[in-house]
Amino acid sequence: MTLSINGTHVAREVEPRLLLSDFIRHEAGLTGTHVGCEHGVCGACTIRLDGAPVRSCLIFAVQAEGHDIRTVESLGTPGNLSVLQQAFQDSHGLQCGYCTPGILMTITAFLEENADPSEDEVRHALSGNLCRCTGYQHIVDAVLLAARRMRDSA
Repeated sequence: MTLSINGTHVAREVEPRLLLSDFIRHEAGLTGTHVGCEHGVCGACTIRLDGAPVRSCLIFAVQAEGHDIRTVESLGTPGNLSVLQQAFQDSHGLQCGYCTPGILMTITAFLEENADPSEDEVRHALSGNLCRCTGYQHIVDAVLLAARRMRDSA
């Protein structure tokens, strides 16, 4: 199969039952995509498939043939964080960090659609991503801060 991951062409021979989350982590070596529940409930494995946030644990790798995949590694680097990543750092929007990659991918797509969200809209957008550490308030604060910074720089 062939696909694009973070702008890089990737071609591999894979077993038909290999999950996309496992392909990303083990075949492509991109370990930022986390696997939590393996049932599509927690959101830790969220990536973007042709721009849409999807649970990579619910898709077979072969179903991504010819598609464009973006993982959390596409957002920024430790020395050059994205606006959203910087807002998470500034707002203390993470603790253990396990859920964070999925949340970042979900919210990146959300902010592309809604540049000026309300707190309720942010909470609704986050409703499919489970975090057991933070209580969500700092995550919501980070999203609102990122949205404001993006609007201010536009």
